Amino acid sequence: MNRHVSENLLDAKDIEQQPKRRGTRFTLNGALWPLQVLFGFFFAGSGFGKVLLYDEALYAAAPRAVAWYAAVPQPLIVFIGVCEVLGGIGLILPAMTGVKPKLTPLAAVGLTLTMILAAGFHVTRGEYALVPANLLLGGAAAFIAIGRWKLRPVAPVITTTSRVLKSFVVLGALVLLVFAPTWYTMTHVPF
Repeated sequence: MNRHVSENLLDAKDIEQQPKRRGTRFTLNGALWPLQVLFGFFFAGSGFGKVLLYDEALYAAAPRAVAWYAAVPQPLIVFIGVCEVLGGIGLILPAMTGVKPKLTPLAAVGLTLTMILAAGFHVTRGEYALVPANLLLGGAAAFIAIGRWKLRPVAPVITTTSRVLKSFVVLGALVLLVFAPTWYTMTHVPF
């Protein structure tokens, strides 16, 4: 047997006998899920704060905290808030439950568009310091959209009790960790 071939056979045997490494492996799916959860919670919370501005007293006080609110009609701010809440939830629940998972990339596209429009709005007002945040948020939403639409789509699955319970846990976490503190802060802490 050729010496080179026998060395390769020995190398292959040595590799097979080595213990398999159990380290964490970076995958696109592993990157998308934390982004979906993080940005889903962020957008839902940010949007919920805008939805609360349906209250006249809160809307009147809001420009002291966020200057651009004074330049936008109240119904438009509330509409943007509703879109952000639904988009934030849409980043998580459809993919997690497997029920209509194509809604996840659509939610991400909608949030991307919202951030592009927000960046344009801030540029026209000369609020250049706010544009990088819009671009970061829009870029993350675009990454999720591309990832879940083409690269790592989530396949529809049969709804199970476990998946429904996970959905309620996520919604409960949103209420306890995002919506309740936002509501409390906006209604009890003076601007």
